[in-house]
Amino acid sequence: MSERSLFWKRRLEVPCTVEVEHTAESLHAHVELDDDVELAPGDEVCVIDAPERPPYGEKVVVRRRALVTRASAIESLWRRLVGGLGLTELHDVSFSEKRSL
Repeated sequence: MSERSLFWKRRLEVPCTVEVEHTAESLHAHVELDDDVELAPGDEVCVIDAPERPPYGEKVVVRRRALVTRASAIESLWRRLVGGLGLTELHDVSFSEKRSL
């Protein structure tokens, strides 16, 4: 794929496979991009004409197109730094004494 611009975002449209499942075992949506597109921090993916939630008990797999907006190199670096700080917050766990009422 093309290199990142230092300051500007770039957009590209790629084919993709969308899988949406709404069953007792799973409720999920997955998008797999074609053309070996690798995403980086700050990149955005918008599926064009994405399927809505299927009826309960069903799984839908469809081919669609996705608009990938590449973050600039500076934005990608910023997102990587800020994302790392956000993960440290997940590890900040405190325990309080058990009190009886």
